[in-house]
Amino acid sequence: MDMEFDVFLSISQTPDSSGYMPDEQTMMRNYFDQVVAADKLGYGIAWIAQAHLSTETQKTNLTPVVPHFPGEIGLCTDFFQLAGATFSRTKRIEIGSAVLSILANGGPITTAERIGNFCQLLGLEDHDRKVHIGFSAGRFEFMARPYGIVPRNSVENAAWSVLRNRIFREATEILLRLLRGDSISSEDITSTVLTEDDFRTDDEWKNVQLAAKNEYNLPSIPDKVSIAKRYAFENLKIIPQNWPRDRLNLILGSHDSNTQIFANKFMPVQVFNLSITPPEVIDATHQRMTENYHPDGGKWERRMMPRTLMVFLNEEEGLTPEQRSQEAKKEAKNALQSYWSALDGTIDPEKVETATDNAVIGNAEEVAIQILERFNPEDRIMCWFDFFNHDSERVIRNMVAFMEKVKPRIEGN
Repeated sequence: MDMEFDVFLSISQTPDSSGYMPDEQTMMRNYFDQVVAADKLGYGIAWIAQAHLSTETQKTNLTPVVPHFPGEIGLCTDFFQLAGATFSRTKRIEIGSAVLSILANGGPITTAERIGNFCQLLGLEDHDRKVHIGFSAGRFEFMARPYGIVPRNSVENAAWSVLRNRIFREATEILLRLLRGDSISSEDITSTVLTEDDFRTDDEWKNVQLAAKNEYNLPSIPDKVSIAKRYAFENLKIIPQNWPRDRLNLILGSHDSNTQIFANKFMPVQVFNLSITPPEVIDATHQRMTENYHPDGGKWERRMMPRTLMVFLNEEEGLTPEQRSQEAKKEAKNALQSYWSALDGTIDPEKVETATDNAVIGNAEEVAIQILERFNPEDRIMCWFDFFNHDSERVIRNMVAFMEKVKPRIEGN
């Protein structure tokens, strides 16, 4: 099987290296121009970055997560509306969320119903394209806090670094059981019990034990701590019930091995991976999923773990191959410096260099060689062309050059 190429679209409204930042309407028009081009060019899936709530405004919070990020990390706050509009404008490309927070926007029950509704409508169309729902706890905590994902007492506050992932696991079970058609109440959902093994250090665990003793007025330090359910509800089932489940593909946005295994107890759930993930983690994930992927999904394949890749390609007219190579390196450095400046307020040369190592940079020949060196022939790659680049026409030219000049070199190897 040949390597597969998708496109990742961030719709990130933040200044590029020149300081230019389009308005919201321009950003969305650029997105549609790019995704329509990707459809015509033969990219497999358009992965749309998902965000919630204003990054700019969260800078005024007591503990802002990204205090230096100018503008908005992403403008897609309602994946289902944008996916529907995208399906209606395209003919072949499939659509994916990268990634949907199931802790925000009403939580897992609301998300399950919206997925069912979307697939029901998708099934009425005269094509067999799928929707790929990447889901996670959300990259930034501020996006989930307004929905009640905050510590409820001193025990939860002490355990929060671990507990947030366990809340996500609880939400994951609710989501998957509703999607497969179960009727459930919160009594049916796996209880959260914390033990010493959940914590990285003895001190963290001791703080939780002490908080539990004081909060619950226990006679002694407990060796395990039970946490009340985050989602409490009587028996329910989502509607619609009889929607085409074959139109849905689920992908987990978590590196936590226990959560990956846990999710696959209920339904086939694949895994997202970033370009910055170390090779040994990638190999270990493939091995784990080979052993634990839900049997209803068939045999595990490498393509089931799509990998994000920043592509800095220059095949502009009027330049020699050497000039294209140099320009691509300059473009990559400018974009990555803008990124690190936005993310942590400083431009750390070491971080920029590390990020460069995890991107592909150069003319078509160089980019093809780098991909062949770093990826397995059976990998699925999410090509990220719009990274800190608001020149939509140039982004599209890069998408064209990749499919017409890079892909043939990879396949002809």
